[in-house]
Amino acid sequence: MLRAFGLAFLVGVFCISAAAAASPTGALEALLDCRALKGDAERLACFDRASAALAQAEAGGAVVVMDRAKVEAVRRQAFGFSIPSIADLMPRVRTGAGSAAAAEPEPSLRQIEASVASARLGRDGKWVLTLDNGAVWRQTDTESLRREPRPGSRVVIKAAALGSYLMSVDGQRSVRARREE
Repeated sequence: MLRAFGLAFLVGVFCISAAAAASPTGALEALLDCRALKGDAERLACFDRASAALAQAEAGGAVVVMDRAKVEAVRRQAFGFSIPSIADLMPRVRTGAGSAAAAEPEPSLRQIEASVASARLGRDGKWVLTLDNGAVWRQTDTESLRREPRPGSRVVIKAAALGSYLMSVDGQRSVRARREE
C-alpha cells in the first residue's frame, strides 16, 4: 500500500511539473487542480509543489501577476490602438470551479473619458488632441466643432463600427478620430 501511494505521489509530481512546464498558465492550472484531491496530506503536498512551481514561473518571467486595477490602467492606456494580440493580454473571467471552469474573455473596453492636455488644428484643418493620459488622437473626418477644444475640455471617445472611433469634446457632436500615439 505504501508503495502504491509512493508511486501515485511520484506520478502526481511528474504530471503537475509537466503541466506547469507545458504552458505559462500550466503552473496556475496545476495549483487549481490540487483543490480536487480528497486526502489532506495529498492535497497539501500538491499545493506545496504547485505553489513552488508557480513562484518559480513568476520569478523567471513565465507568469506575470497583475491586479485588476493595473490591468484596467493598461487597457485604458492602449485604447484606440489596434494590436491584434492584445486580446491575449486581457484577463479572463473564470466561471465555475476547478480546471474544467470556463475562461471567458472579459468584455472589451468600449469607451474612455479623459481631459484635453493640449489641442491644435493641423494643416489639414483637423484637430489633434493630446489627452491627459498622453494619448494623441487625430480627427479623421471633415466635421467642424462648434467650440474649440481647450486644455481641460472633457473628451469621450467611443469604439464605433469596423474599428473606428467617435470622439466628443465637451458634449458636442462626435467626430471620427484615430489614435496616433
